[in-house]
Amino acid sequence: MRRVKYLTKRFLLAIPVVWLGTSFTWYAIFMGPIDPAAALVGQTDPASSGKYENIRTNLGLDQPPLQQYLDYMTDVLVFDLGQTWVVYSGSDVNALILQFLPRTLWLGFWSVLIAVFVGVPLGFYAGTRSNTLADYLTSFSGISWRAMPNFWLAAVLLSILVSSETLFGFQWESLGIQTETITGNPGLGYMAGNPLALITEPRNTLAAIKRVAPAALVLGSASMGNEIRIGRTAVMEVKNEQYVEFARAKGVSGTRLVWKHVFRNALIPLVPIITTEAFLLIGGSVLVEKVFGINGMGTLFLDAAINGDIPVLGSLMYVFILVLVSVNFLQDVLYTVIDPRIAMEEPE
Repeated sequence: MRRVKYLTKRFLLAIPVVWLGTSFTWYAIFMGPIDPAAALVGQTDPASSGKYENIRTNLGLDQPPLQQYLDYMTDVLVFDLGQTWVVYSGSDVNALILQFLPRTLWLGFWSVLIAVFVGVPLGFYAGTRSNTLADYLTSFSGISWRAMPNFWLAAVLLSILVSSETLFGFQWESLGIQTETITGNPGLGYMAGNPLALITEPRNTLAAIKRVAPAALVLGSASMGNEIRIGRTAVMEVKNEQYVEFARAKGVSGTRLVWKHVFRNALIPLVPIITTEAFLLIGGSVLVEKVFGINGMGTLFLDAAINGDIPVLGSLMYVFILVLVSVNFLQDVLYTVIDPRIAMEEPE
């Protein structure tokens, strides 16, 4: 019951965060120094153009600021995000988001998975063998991966894979999956209206994984080094705690001591790191999406920014705010699963 109460409170606290973030977005875009209508017209003297006035009317910029704000907040609340003016001119923003967002989420999912299932175990392994050759090699590898820029690693990996007959040493043709191209959209259309196709159509799923795997490796490596470093530090701190020493003195076996007492408690400081980097991976995929030809939210946001499609930028910022708040709420859920004492510490 306390856990439900704690999570309900955290969810309610997220509502004003979304409101404030959306309000600041509206102010920066529509009340800032840039005139959205002038940016869309792109003329030296936009005031002399009838098109300029039409755009101001269509965007509601001829209304009082308070009315503009209320209209904007109402539209985003019901996800009526309007239409684009420059990027994919005349297209519905909701439709574009539904088209581009799954690709970014697919890329972000595998990027986080690589970072977590490679970085965290390596960090824990180094922490349990601190000040040994294995610890030094693991730490050095993590620092090296973290130091390599994403765009450089993407270019190198792309050149290697293009000249290779296999992908990560695996013969995808044996499963009937062609490997002529390693760039482009991952092809998630087969799951449209049927999420279970992820399981029921394994060949299409493997093809989508193959297409996104190189980009996910590049993007995931950016945070893998952090997981190694922080995981190692967390394990070294926990294994020296008094309750671990007490359990060891009581004769608890080494394996049970590590899995039950050390690893679970060492995960606590890693939760905010993993969830925060999950958002950064999803939102910071612009360069990787460009290099590997994945038309996701990062590509859409970059195109809107370059072409001055300010209304689209406002809509995408609202989506990013929702994603960030959702990731933070997921962090709270994971906290209560790993350490139930967090919910118990909430005052009545």
